[in-house]
Amino acid sequence: MKVQWLWIVICAILGLAMLGCGLLVPWHLRAVDASVVERAGRKGPALLEAGRTLAGEQRLGAAQMLAQGAHAAGIPGWDRLADSVTALSQQNPSALAWGNDTRTKDVFTHFSQTPGTAAGPFTSFIVRQGNREAALGYLRDARLPAVQALLRTRSLSSTALLPPSASASGQAFDAAVAMGGLLLDGGHLSKGLSGDLSALATQANRGGGSQPLEEMLLDFLSLGERFNWDQLTAFVAQIPDGTTLHQLTAEARNAGSQLPVLFAAVELSGQPAAVAAYLGKFPETGWKDLGASLHYGAGGVTELMQSDRRLYRSGMLERLVAYNPFGAMVYFAAQHVRQTPQLAMAVKLLFYLLGGFLLAVAAHLSRPAAGPLELPLQVRGFHLFREFLFSLGFLLVVLLLSEPFLAQESQRESFSLRPHLPTVGGVVAAGMAGIKQTVMSPIVLLTLLIFFVLQALIYTACVVKLAEIRRQRVPPRMKLKLLENEDHLFDAGLYLGFAGTIISLIIASLGLVRFSLMAAYSSTSFGIIFVVIFKIFQLRPARRKLLLEAETNAAPGEAYAPTAATTPAS
Repeated sequence: MKVQWLWIVICAILGLAMLGCGLLVPWHLRAVDASVVERAGRKGPALLEAGRTLAGEQRLGAAQMLAQGAHAAGIPGWDRLADSVTALSQQNPSALAWGNDTRTKDVFTHFSQTPGTAAGPFTSFIVRQGNREAALGYLRDARLPAVQALLRTRSLSSTALLPPSASASGQAFDAAVAMGGLLLDGGHLSKGLSGDLSALATQANRGGGSQPLEEMLLDFLSLGERFNWDQLTAFVAQIPDGTTLHQLTAEARNAGSQLPVLFAAVELSGQPAAVAAYLGKFPETGWKDLGASLHYGAGGVTELMQSDRRLYRSGMLERLVAYNPFGAMVYFAAQHVRQTPQLAMAVKLLFYLLGGFLLAVAAHLSRPAAGPLELPLQVRGFHLFREFLFSLGFLLVVLLLSEPFLAQESQRESFSLRPHLPTVGGVVAAGMAGIKQTVMSPIVLLTLLIFFVLQALIYTACVVKLAEIRRQRVPPRMKLKLLENEDHLFDAGLYLGFAGTIISLIIASLGLVRFSLMAAYSSTSFGIIFVVIFKIFQLRPARRKLLLEAETNAAPGEAYAPTAATTPAS
């Protein structure tokens, strides 16, 4: 007896240990754990380090934006970076607006405008008549064909979004052309984006329509309303194409106080398209997660973008990480989650399965020994099937309780509207695409999956019980009575189905989740289907066979004897 209790304790402790090991593996179905992002952040510069590098290169405008991004993200030490930028700007005031781009600065210092007027948003600077004429006059002598093609668009007499340059309100078009030309001439655009701008200008000059070009120019103007020249050139330097430019511009319009976070994420990761895609997929939580990833530097931001999932921070796990060996285990697992996520998923699920199986074994060993009457009903090895089924149900319950954001619906993408410029008569707002409604929301799919798995587990348990009764060492008549005794088990699918439907309707009536008739009635439907399949195709043939065996083994006067078919007399 003492040996049996020893095995019970060992199995229970090992089962709980397996459960704990599974919880320590930072892999999730719909989220990326903060420990994985932190592990990835060990490669690449930190945000404050990148800001100090830019400040050392006299890119004071960009460094100032990184300091503001660190402040918005709550990174300690942002104030020291801001003080350093302030001190350097007092020594070199023009570097705050122009950075180390002395070439563009000299375009305007040759004329009446002083460099200090460019410290604010560049669109407000370039739209002034003197600055606009200075930039256009400088660009007329530029050698790049793309710049000349862009300047020729000023002769267009028909435009779609901006009034033509020759009209009374053509200042906005001229300012946009000047801004685009300066970016092209200074080599501040990527090869893909400069190619797109040149192609659109050529298309407009050849009568192919100017709206795509105007949309790109409006994006430049919109960014210029939020950045000075140094910040603008740093932001657009890594944008690969016009589509990404439009997406990032839309996010910048909606950013508000989070604009420095967007700037810092683009500057650190070097992946503007991934940042735009992430914010487009998670418009409600993306900004918060993006700001949190800035704590872990360039590697952390890149890991969050590549995961394409929400960031999850577990308070319990963060407290355990502070103590060894839990911290070493979590970071070791986090490294493998980054390198081989499929293997990490398999290991985590295996830990849960083993934990449930060992706890079921402990429960089986704690049962009292079978008496003399029960000995013929004991079939060796069948308890292992029940324990495995328990481990599958245990896995489902643990996943439902531990996985973050599992039942949350996908976030709706926010609309992006064109800015309204006061100098433009009537900027036409871009059309809004309708919201695409999905019938099968994630919570409905999850509910259907849960009900289906539970019914499948009950169905399997019934099949195992039927097979066990057929192998018990008792006469056929006793097996028939044992089958009758298990009628409630065989109808458990119906009971669970009705209970699931009632609970779903109650939860929906309380307003806890969005109501769905499909999710509510799927529980009963799955129960009916599985019970009908089991009783017709498994239970009925087994009972028929046992009835025949019982009649064959009965007394001679009571035995079932089939009679031959009689032939009718002619």
